[in-house]
Amino acid sequence: MGAVKGFMEIPRETPLSRPVSDRLKDQQEVYQPFPLEKYQQQGARCMDCGVPFCQSNTGCPLGNAIPDWNDMVYRNKWEEALSLLLNTNNFPEFTGRICPAPCEGACVLGITEPAVTIRNIEEVIAEKGFENGWMQPNPPKKRTGKKVAIVGSGPAGLAAADQLNQAGHTVTVYEKADRIGGLLMYGIPHFKLEKRIVKRRVDLMEAEGVVFRPNSHVGDNVPISELRGQHDAVILCCGSEKPRDLPVPGRELNGIHFAMEFLPQQNKRNEGDSIPENISLTAKDKNVLIIGGGDTGSDCLGTSLRQGARKVYQFELLDEPPPKRKPDNPWPQWPATLRISSSHEEAKGQVTQYNILTKKFTGGNGQVKQVHAVKVQFGDPDPETGRRPLEEVPGSEFILDVDLVLLAMGFVHPVHEGLVKELGLGLDGRGNVSCNDKKMTTVDGVFVAGDMTRGQSLVVWAIAEGREAARSVDEYLMGYTFLPHSEFL
Repeated sequence: MGAVKGFMEIPRETPLSRPVSDRLKDQQEVYQPFPLEKYQQQGARCMDCGVPFCQSNTGCPLGNAIPDWNDMVYRNKWEEALSLLLNTNNFPEFTGRICPAPCEGACVLGITEPAVTIRNIEEVIAEKGFENGWMQPNPPKKRTGKKVAIVGSGPAGLAAADQLNQAGHTVTVYEKADRIGGLLMYGIPHFKLEKRIVKRRVDLMEAEGVVFRPNSHVGDNVPISELRGQHDAVILCCGSEKPRDLPVPGRELNGIHFAMEFLPQQNKRNEGDSIPENISLTAKDKNVLIIGGGDTGSDCLGTSLRQGARKVYQFELLDEPPPKRKPDNPWPQWPATLRISSSHEEAKGQVTQYNILTKKFTGGNGQVKQVHAVKVQFGDPDPETGRRPLEEVPGSEFILDVDLVLLAMGFVHPVHEGLVKELGLGLDGRGNVSCNDKKMTTVDGVFVAGDMTRGQSLVVWAIAEGREAARSVDEYLMGYTFLPHSEFL
């Protein structure tokens, strides 16, 4: 800890966003460059707190040595900071951009002052690494002769591949989409994560020996028998792709789509692809309704605004979060407080309506034209179950004209049809793929990681899951492992 009084003398400061009028005209990331000396000042705010909750299970599941690399940044020791960061996090250039930063929610300084800007510092450490040539291909010196197949190229699959490749195994990653990256490529808009960042990492891993097979849908155009017959172990990282639906009258009307039907199309356009007219979805000149107030809903909002929507509405069933922590949400828990995303800044107004229940959709000629909704409130908790009954507010019914409805209400579990059923994998009570503490499924030699077993979660948990699955596979194949253990899994 170099600046003993840094946290007392230096205020929290983050990169400024580009003007809304500029960023709505493109798909580039929303933040402006931030001077290096500013990052160093922010690193100096880390207070050597004794017990760094930022790297505990309530903070970072990867166990990042956050206070140490904060201090290294303050001291201008960038290469050392990068080396330390890569010990626990394979992809800081991703987490530094898209992680909601539970580490900052658990920051000790955050009890009384704004937390340390951990996520921003993480991003700049990674970028300094690429800028200065420290991120070079480092293929293993020896190969073990063992072959591992990984199904899915999201953060869990990529993390598992990176770890196992460094251990000397021959790793092949199968991806059903036409590009590698999973949700990093097709689920997150360019304005939050430019795809050159994903491609840069994939290129680096390819140079290190990882084999990527896009357009390879296991259980469809790639037989499961081929997968198992040609590899010594398999890791499934297929994500939680079954979206939560909205079974109300009128759901069958045209113009009502899941968010993940809408978002990938814009990412494809950004990559130069043409979307056939008969399946093309766009918000241009439309009244758009987004149902769901989370990150996916926010991504739909920012994308709709960039496409030139006439009007955008957003419904959230739950209460509006408070501006500050409630007494039952104490530090170091994740702060369940109101957050204004860059997309909501761009909307320039109160787009999200809270405590709204969608009752039905109506239309004409098979096309959605209106949504019928009502204001709701939650009653007192049931003394036995703790659940709060949902009650409609009398006289609060209303109707809105809509042309495009995007369902962004989260995901319930992985898709069961195909791979899961053909392998006969066991499921837990929520419909996720079950596994033991070694990440092995009910089928010998088949492991699982990420949202597919954990359920819908954060990118840091996906990376941690992938690393832990890789460790278990290495031990399964070799009888021992030197890969690090993810202590919170």
